[in-house]
Amino acid sequence: MRPAPTPRRSWLAGLLAPLQQRWNRWLQRRHPHGMVAQRLTQNRVYIFLSRSGLVFCIMLVAMLGGAVNYDLALAYLLVFLLASMALASVFHTFRNLLGLSLLPGRAEPCFAGEAARFEVILENDSRLPRHNLGLRFDGPLEASDVAPGDTARVWLPLPASKRGWLVAPRLRIETHWPLGVFQAWSYAFFSQRALVYPTPENDPPPLPIAAAGDGEGTLTPRGQDDFAGLRPFQRGDSPRHVAWKVAARDDALMVKEFHGQAAEALWLDWDAASGLIDTEARLSRLTAWVLAAHAAGLAYGLRLPGEVLAADQGEAHRDACLAALALHGIREAT
Repeated sequence: MRPAPTPRRSWLAGLLAPLQQRWNRWLQRRHPHGMVAQRLTQNRVYIFLSRSGLVFCIMLVAMLGGAVNYDLALAYLLVFLLASMALASVFHTFRNLLGLSLLPGRAEPCFAGEAARFEVILENDSRLPRHNLGLRFDGPLEASDVAPGDTARVWLPLPASKRGWLVAPRLRIETHWPLGVFQAWSYAFFSQRALVYPTPENDPPPLPIAAAGDGEGTLTPRGQDDFAGLRPFQRGDSPRHVAWKVAARDDALMVKEFHGQAAEALWLDWDAASGLIDTEARLSRLTAWVLAAHAAGLAYGLRLPGEVLAADQGEAHRDACLAALALHGIREAT
């Protein structure tokens, strides 16, 4: 009986593995992790023929062979003209990146299964315009131009498969301008990270109204009955509650606050999702409940094992609850 064939490791992969490790170590020294900003100096910009440039060179060699074979002066002229244009483009391609500054920007949170977005700021303090700049992590290329003395903001997507902190990988910036024969590129490794919330449950059960309080009645959005006073405006407040007359008189943005007679705080408790054994499923349901309570304008709190967020409302409170759900159980690891 013949033995089963064993999977063989590709000899090419085994040959290139040490070279890849040395290349990564060299890049780490040249472009260290955690830089606040990076200016593309001469020793940080690399240039080589592009794929279309290789095809272009093969075409020039074929044209040169035809010119030699048939002894055509015009063919010689065309070959040398195209070659000289390609050589001149080397300096323009290299200069398109040289002196450009890269800075990390904001990072937008997302839900697991979506794509987080990282902002990269390009600063061009020279008198030369920068054309056809491409930036990417591991996904699609995002193109941008930067005018002289101006800045450009580029948002790069990065898929997020699980909740928690998503750290941005090494950034690559490249350009093929002006002819596409040569490509110049560089790298940057910033300390950017985005918070990934748990995926909301698709069809969650209704909010646990019965756990909202000990009294009877139904939950209503807080602050819809009796006027209680004014307070400073906070992000997430409804424009309908802004005291516009006070703002016009005192040049201060104030919000009318009400006390609802039937308003009670809704508590989203970890034990309220006791029908779910899996931790991620519980977090998914609580995430859906947080979004539903925020959309309904309810005052709600969140109880998690080892953490309690007091009842409140608004975008800031919603984000705090989602952050607590995203980092539940992994906060120590970050």
